[in-house]
Amino acid sequence: MTHFSDRVERISISGIRKVFEAAGEDAINLGLGQPDFPAPDHARRAAVEAIEAGEADGYTGNKGLPSLREAIAEKHRRDQGVDLDPDDVIATAGGSEALHIAIEAHVNEGDEVIIPDPGFVSYDALTKLAGGEPVPVPLRDDLTLDPAAVEEAITEDTAAFVVNSPGNPTGAVSPPDDIAEFARIADEHDVLCISDEVYEYTVFEGEHRSPIEFAETDNVVVVNSASKLFSMTGWRLGWVYGSTRRVERMLRVHQYVQACASAPAQFAAEAALSGPQDRIEEMTETFRERRDLVVEGLEDIGLTVPSPGGAFYVMPEVPEGFVDECIDRGVIIVPGEAFGEHGHGYARLSYATDTESLREAIEIMGEAYDAVV
Repeated sequence: MTHFSDRVERISISGIRKVFEAAGEDAINLGLGQPDFPAPDHARRAAVEAIEAGEADGYTGNKGLPSLREAIAEKHRRDQGVDLDPDDVIATAGGSEALHIAIEAHVNEGDEVIIPDPGFVSYDALTKLAGGEPVPVPLRDDLTLDPAAVEEAITEDTAAFVVNSPGNPTGAVSPPDDIAEFARIADEHDVLCISDEVYEYTVFEGEHRSPIEFAETDNVVVVNSASKLFSMTGWRLGWVYGSTRRVERMLRVHQYVQACASAPAQFAAEAALSGPQDRIEEMTETFRERRDLVVEGLEDIGLTVPSPGGAFYVMPEVPEGFVDECIDRGVIIVPGEAFGEHGHGYARLSYATDTESLREAIEIMGEAYDAVV
């Protein structure tokens, strides 16, 4: 008799996608983390030119185009001061696959992976698919991950812990001292730190720092992506990097589940990384203005709102029934418990949409709030 694997039965469809799929055509969708900017023109042109020249028809090497990996290495040399060998980079099908192969390559059956709670939905699910056990750690009141809480959660079964700054769903930015502590924890406890840095460029307060800048061992693996950095979510081009021995193991997973990232997307991402970078500042300033609009609007409604220092999410505390009331009124937001048990009593809103829609959504959310309190 056929059956389903225990691993797949441990997970379900993401709460984000459930809300997204249920949205009506006329709904204001604040549920999906997708920038509303077009991909850079020079990135699009690079893909078109590669396709027309017949350069994107075949497989690339498993790790990706050498020129793309050099562009990625140069980006991290410039931004993090990391002396990164292009051979220690794997181009992946978005940041999602990068996370997947990092966890698959390092987690055994029964191993524990410490994850932020609330945190990005994939951390829990990918750990379970690898046969591991997620260990959720509650966030501080400002929604940042406390290094002391991570260190306290480490046991002899801990294989890895995940750091995400700026964070999804919180928008929180960890201070540099905390990032340095995460590196120390990885070094001293000999556990892997998986640093999810896909919102790296969207920082309003504080600064983005990577644990790999502070690590004294090779116990840090970094995940990043063109999706949020350059508004290229549909291109599905991410990357993962780390030491040679870790990349070699992650490559073993990647070559069987993906073979290589999409060739046209690789040409586009290379152009995005090496071409003009003015789009980044424009996007960041726009998101900052929207952040201020949304935080002020939600506070005026009567909600308690930890002000996000980055990304394009805000996670207010909300009363019982608020999320359903908003959805019924045509504003799609995601219940906080979709991101973990400690997300209960919160909701996640994405402000990666136009200002007019945000103003309308705030007005409707005010009506929803009045209806449930």
